[in-house]
Amino acid sequence: SSGINAEYGGKSTFFNVLCKQSIPAENFPFCTIDPNESRVSVPDERFDWLCDHFKPPSKVPAYLSVVDIAGLVRGASEGEGLGNAFLSHIGGCDAIFSMMRVFDDPDVTHVDGEVDPLRDTETIFQELRLKDIEYLTNNIEKVGKVVARMGDKDKVAKNEYETMLKARDLLKDGKDVRKCTWSNKEIEALNKHLLLTSKPVIYLINMGEKDYIKKKGKWLLKIKKYLDENDPGATMIPFSGALEQRLLDDPDNAKTFLEENKTQSNLDKIIVQGFKALGLEYFFTVGADEVRAWTIQKHTKAPQAAGKIHSDMERGFIKAEVYKYEDIVEHKSEAAVKAAGRYRMEGKNYEVQDGDILMIKFNVTDAKKK
Repeated sequence: SSGINAEYGGKSTFFNVLCKQSIPAENFPFCTIDPNESRVSVPDERFDWLCDHFKPPSKVPAYLSVVDIAGLVRGASEGEGLGNAFLSHIGGCDAIFSMMRVFDDPDVTHVDGEVDPLRDTETIFQELRLKDIEYLTNNIEKVGKVVARMGDKDKVAKNEYETMLKARDLLKDGKDVRKCTWSNKEIEALNKHLLLTSKPVIYLINMGEKDYIKKKGKWLLKIKKYLDENDPGATMIPFSGALEQRLLDDPDNAKTFLEENKTQSNLDKIIVQGFKALGLEYFFTVGADEVRAWTIQKHTKAPQAAGKIHSDMERGFIKAEVYKYEDIVEHKSEAAVKAAGRYRMEGKNYEVQDGDILMIKFNVTDAKKK
């Protein structure tokens, strides 16, 4: 996942807090040239409960990789600011946190003068569209040569060519690829190219501390209206980088401050939503030695889930023994879960569900049966 925005939106401050590590966030143009990547653990009460219950020495939660990329300025697609390097860094991410600055701070200058989050967002996505158009134009030329030579004989190339032409026309009309309707065949063609405007986006509204505590700000309704019109159904999360920094700097008084001001941190929500935007979930393996969350794509079948633990488990998959997190909470032990008839055997077509607790039975010639 990735955090981006126009310059000076508070992105690196947010990233520092998120990862509890200090990466330079000085107010200096283009100071985050190399993307700083960090893994943050995904907060989950189920994982905490399982660790508390089994008390293992090893506890491995699910992680979200977050990349802090230099902010974007107008003209980046033509090399302004950090231009092309920035856009290639975004290409390596699976989803985008788009930071919308709504706080006023005379010490944090804005690259375009006054604060205007709608203009900033337009700048970002226009630059991403321009980069996608440039990318498609190059590839349309390449695939076009194959189509000219093969005609209808190469149906895959023809479909890819027509899909890319359609995508380029939509981008030229100011539409992002992820907001358009595509057939399954077209999606297959687009998946080969991982266009910047096809990535899921979560909008983070970076507010001043006072406005965030009051849950008021002149931009909130304007942003909501803008997103309803331009990106219906998008996830929008207000937070305050200044507040999060305060909580991190003074952990002893954090709880008291939140209670006195009747407010809360939104960091956990941001991490969880980032994880969901990637279409990810996880299952657990539990025991006296280790409680671990294993990240998988939604709709993963049991053998492929087992392969996340070890390739032998996928190769020699026999069955998965499965129960739900809710079952162990209710019955308190695996023996009681079995006695209650909640312990199931599932075969190779079973689709693993978020929060399943698995034990894999497998057998390969060079590995002992587990």
